[in-house]
Amino acid sequence: MIKRLTVKFYPTLLGLFVLLLLASCASPTEAPPAAPSLTGPYLGQPLPGSEAQIFAPELISTGLSTRDVAMTPDGSEFYFGVSMGNFHYATIAFTKRVGGVWSPPEVVDFCRDARYVNAEPHITPDGKRLLFLSTRPIPGQDEKGNQDIWAVDRVDDGWGEPYNLGAPINTKGGEFFPSVTNDGTLYFTRSPEGTRENYIFRSRRVDGVYQEPEKLPAPLNTSPLHFNAFVAPDESYLIVPTTREDTLGGIDYYIFFRGDDGKFGEAINMGPTVNSAAGPEWSPYVSRDGKYFFFMARARDGKPAEPALLDWKTLLELQRSSKNGDSNIYWVDASFIEKLRPHVED
Repeated sequence: MIKRLTVKFYPTLLGLFVLLLLASCASPTEAPPAAPSLTGPYLGQPLPGSEAQIFAPELISTGLSTRDVAMTPDGSEFYFGVSMGNFHYATIAFTKRVGGVWSPPEVVDFCRDARYVNAEPHITPDGKRLLFLSTRPIPGQDEKGNQDIWAVDRVDDGWGEPYNLGAPINTKGGEFFPSVTNDGTLYFTRSPEGTRENYIFRSRRVDGVYQEPEKLPAPLNTSPLHFNAFVAPDESYLIVPTTREDTLGGIDYYIFFRGDDGKFGEAINMGPTVNSAAGPEWSPYVSRDGKYFFFMARARDGKPAEPALLDWKTLLELQRSSKNGDSNIYWVDASFIEKLRPHVED
């Protein structure tokens, strides 16, 4: 039985003190104050210059392994890949701007099943379709799925049900990292069945139907280690993680510019702006406005944070920090890309 205590308050300093005292004794289970609201483009983050910065530390880059960026054409939705323990529990998360304020990151509804890998989101330039890698099985088939490219179509302010792109894009081998041009051409990586090789393929879309994919000729695919290519929406260049003689850290980002003849030129190492000895680097993306280059990398100085002393609290803080040595999403001003383009002499 709870007795009711009646207290008569008077508008005095003593009464105000009692009110403040009671407020300070609120239940410890009450939620802490909400984090400051994030507004403005790119989650309200300070814009980077010519030096790469971790994108949204402790919000997007949180200590989990993050990579793979996709944004809607208007920049109001931001998607990214997140995983634990060497791609265990790999999925796709997102945040969106509602009423000018960015929402807390959440896993997308169609990638919540922990049994399957979901990664590498890409939103088409028209914003009507999201493509992604998934290992889920095709409905009606008993066998476990392999790495295929799946899609969801825009429905109102959300996405419809996922579906497998099927042949001729997907095969019994692995297909992943989709990237689409303005005219609907699909670039992706294919790993032929029974191999650990990776090559860049391209499929034109005619009357809404993907045509038989072609393996891109040299100077691309000159080794079985070309993968995760990002294509500019106007198809003017291709950014590909691969390794060459001038690599800085094992696997670097290289760019292939497309000439007036429609052919891609020689590989150009994108340099220390995005590549480092810390390597590897293997997930490129350029924002739809062309202003910023997002990319996956590990600690840019080659090592994670190194505290002087270790205790339990410090270990937990390191694990939950973007400087724990796992991959992060970095971004940098993209103006350096055009400076890499070879100049044709008169």
